[in-house]
Amino acid sequence: MSVAVVKLGVGNTASVLFALERLGVDADLTDDPTVLASAERIILPGVGAAAPAMRVLNASGLRDVLLRFTRPLLGICLGQQLLFDHSEEGDAQGLGLLSGNVSALPSSKQLPTPHMGWSALHVEQPHVLLDGVRSGDYVYFVHSFACPVDGAAIATADYGKPFAAVVAKGNVLGCQFHPERSGAIGARILQNFMALPC
Repeated sequence: MSVAVVKLGVGNTASVLFALERLGVDADLTDDPTVLASAERIILPGVGAAAPAMRVLNASGLRDVLLRFTRPLLGICLGQQLLFDHSEEGDAQGLGLLSGNVSALPSSKQLPTPHMGWSALHVEQPHVLLDGVRSGDYVYFVHSFACPVDGAAIATADYGKPFAAVVAKGNVLGCQFHPERSGAIGARILQNFMALPC
């Protein structure tokens, strides 16, 4: 199985690659459009800001590859946010693979941003990506912006407001949390992603 991890030059790519290695998956970290286009599945990770990440995708030709990709595509953290139409973070236009606006989480003394730590998932609708995952299972988040709760949200979490923790629409999937840092639950979700038909 060929798995490509998009090289954005930001964040959590090493931990994603290590998590895949623990599952016996040999993935390529690449920013080569040809390699990405021929992969059986793509992971779009990211830690950082939406506008600079989209500039990298646009300048490298990777945006067009992601828009045309018909096999399983998984966005992680910022990568999930980039799947949507628009982000308030830097007034960035996203990929538009999912409809909606990514907005800032509310911040207060009781709930400061970024939302950093373990929070419970609430499964909203069954999906093969969530096989073996139950409401109340904890996963690890680090983010200040969040995706809307709509028909694509198959699991939510709450930090000042509910937000989409896992999304799925056709071949396009995303996790706002870091499955690579979320223990057995995160590993199960990555395994489920690897098992999706191409």
